[in-house]
Amino acid sequence: MAVITDIDVKDVRFPTSLWADGSDAMHTDPDYSCAYVTIKTDKGIEGYGLTFTLGRGTEIVVQACKSMAYLLKGQNTAKIFADFASFWRKLTSESQLCWLGPEKGVIHLATAAIVNALWDLWARLEKKPVWKLLVDLTPEQLVSTIDFRYISDVVTKEEAIKMLKVHSEKGKKEREELLKKNGYPAYTTQVGWIGYNDEKVKTLCKKFLDLGFTSFKVKVGQNLQDDIRRCKLVRDMIGNKNQLMTDANQVWDVDQSIAWMKELKEFKPMWIEEPTSPDDILGHAKIAQALRPYGIGVATGEMCANRVIFKQLLQAKAIDYCQIDSARIGGINEILSVYFMSKKLGVPVCPHAGGIGLCEMVQHLQMWDFISLSGTTENRMIEYVDQQHEHFEQPVKMQNACYMPPVSPGYSTKLTDNCLNNYVHPDGEQWKQLYAKGLFHKTT
Repeated sequence: MAVITDIDVKDVRFPTSLWADGSDAMHTDPDYSCAYVTIKTDKGIEGYGLTFTLGRGTEIVVQACKSMAYLLKGQNTAKIFADFASFWRKLTSESQLCWLGPEKGVIHLATAAIVNALWDLWARLEKKPVWKLLVDLTPEQLVSTIDFRYISDVVTKEEAIKMLKVHSEKGKKEREELLKKNGYPAYTTQVGWIGYNDEKVKTLCKKFLDLGFTSFKVKVGQNLQDDIRRCKLVRDMIGNKNQLMTDANQVWDVDQSIAWMKELKEFKPMWIEEPTSPDDILGHAKIAQALRPYGIGVATGEMCANRVIFKQLLQAKAIDYCQIDSARIGGINEILSVYFMSKKLGVPVCPHAGGIGLCEMVQHLQMWDFISLSGTTENRMIEYVDQQHEHFEQPVKMQNACYMPPVSPGYSTKLTDNCLNNYVHPDGEQWKQLYAKGLFHKTT
């Protein structure tokens, strides 16, 4: 394999707050950003990874990545990938750093960026896209990448291997060919940003209907009457046969969530996403129990800190849709554990995406799940937002509202040189111009 010689970390930001892109009830002025990690090796092959942020504070995640870099320098990649679970635990259990937040918070965001870069590097060394690397690993090899500590009461290594072997023997090649032909179904949040005016929402609804989308998500939670009006607008635009989802981005109390969604039930939402604090397992369970009679499911996971939170959400029947995020918990290794728990407990995974690189990454994970684990796309979709893809060397490719499987080696995470020249904060060319025009004030 190769020896890791250096780690480079950059703060990359985009001024999306200027257009209210990404705005919701909690995050009213997001500047889509990322901590961007490049792992360099003695073979000249590099791995690229990132974790998604919203502007201010990205510099803290960058510093966390730098603080963890010493754990990688000088390491042989063959040894890392041969016992990836142990190396992942080494990253997340560093005896001093873990005091800042064991498997949560800024340190875990940094872990995700580094681990994502390691998987990108592994796939590049193998000359495969990550989804294909995952599919081609034997059940034993794939399960060896997962740290089962804290979740073995729900799923064990042996159970995970057995799940994979079932699908390795039945229709795996056929599903891979089907995926290559048809892609993986998506839904869009583009129509629903809370800062968009009605005309823009109508225009976007028509655009995505014309592109073949049949599922649409609307941000809610700031004002009930405004939510009723906006949900009606979108429902009228997309018709009754298409799916409507809602997303409150954590702003409500538990009882408020139930009361608010009862007011929106006439629009037949498929789910309410993040109705309350992402850490409130029992609160989500109460909401889910109250809303199921109305046909409204509960979805969450975008802000879940780690596999333990997911374990409890699944055990408590607190979610009907499990939403992993490729940059929130500790990279692919930990995300795989959530897929196995969801499979065992019968909850479909519908990944969160839309931020910088999230669409690019989660497509690989969901495609692996379809081919190797769940074997189905029923009640499963990948979120899609048509923003910032042009900054990646291998952006997502959509066809008939479906993600088409990547063919280039890696995790689809490498940013273009032009992007880095323009958007590294605060000295990229675009940021220099924005500051000169007074559109932004120089803060960290």
